[in-house]
Amino acid sequence: MGLLTPVAVRLGSYSWMPKLLPQVVWFDTRLQRATRGRVTVLDLAGLPNLALTVPGRKSGIPRTTPLLCVPHEDGWLVAGSYFGGPNMPLWVNNLRATETAVVRVDGSEHTVTWIEAEGDERAVLWDVMVATWPNFTKYEERTDRVIPVFWLRPVA
Repeated sequence: MGLLTPVAVRLGSYSWMPKLLPQVVWFDTRLQRATRGRVTVLDLAGLPNLALTVPGRKSGIPRTTPLLCVPHEDGWLVAGSYFGGPNMPLWVNNLRATETAVVRVDGSEHTVTWIEAEGDERAVLWDVMVATWPNFTKYEERTDRVIPVFWLRPVA
């Protein structure tokens, strides 16, 4: 965690944050272009993150999304939270439509397989994620949908 992590946790807790997501994405896109993909908003906040690349389920065009992640055992956990907004993030259905994806973590690319955790396994992994980003509990309270949890693991 970094110096700005407490600020990020505080900002992420506000219920109006999902409405600002387009502006955050706009800024993050320009920051990544300016740094050639080396720095994201999540980096500035001192949070663990990865860039997930999956083909669009309709277009087949690779789409890359920076995500907060939680390193876990031999891989990474990510959640389709969208700050607790009512809509499922687009990357979730794209991931569900493919068997493998590519993640960039700390400058290294990895081909990964994934599982979508359900039931008791999801509850355990959710608790692991909340330990890194406590706002996940607030996001869960804000939405009627079940926030999906994915465990990404490098292909051997």
